[in-house]
Amino acid sequence: MTARHAIARLKVTLEDVEPTVMRRLDVPLKIRLDRLHLVLQAAMGWTNSHLYEFQAGDVGWGVPDPDFDDGPLPAAKTTLADVVEDTGARTIHYLYDFGDGWDHAVRIERIGEPNPQALYPQLVAAVGRCPPEDVGGPWGYADFLAAIADPAHEEHHHMLTWCGGAFDPENPDVDRLAAELDHLARRWAPRPRKPKTNSLRS
Repeated sequence: MTARHAIARLKVTLEDVEPTVMRRLDVPLKIRLDRLHLVLQAAMGWTNSHLYEFQAGDVGWGVPDPDFDDGPLPAAKTTLADVVEDTGARTIHYLYDFGDGWDHAVRIERIGEPNPQALYPQLVAAVGRCPPEDVGGPWGYADFLAAIADPAHEEHHHMLTWCGGAFDPENPDVDRLAAELDHLARRWAPRPRKPKTNSLRS
């Protein structure tokens, strides 16, 4: 098995929230971090509305700010394999929305052979629904859940209206998440090479 074709099984856990929000994913070990960002957005159920950064040790990768020299390294020029090789980390952190401060622990559970019939990335398992965007981080999410669970809460009706009328924190909507990842897998799948045609001049 070569790193070029290896598949990493990732366990992604959203930190500091209850009930648990967890995803298991299979992704190419050579996936670029800017693409892994899109995979995590799709798998969790986020809307890709905010900045992000991957962190391992004291190194960060994201979208560099041209006005600052000490910002993150470019995610578009780094792969998951590079991070593992350069830092030795088996768990990296994916930070999303620096205002709300969502911290995802991304643990590499194993590295193995790909299924030659499969497209990657793939959703393997999902537990818990992703919090709504802009809910205020883990503590705002806890307040939100308390409000929608209690009809007597002063924010109950406002929060239900704000989130679209209903929210089940236990239901991750697996079919929708899997379809989002399948869309990415098909978009990134290698295109079959067109056969060369030999033309002879008469």
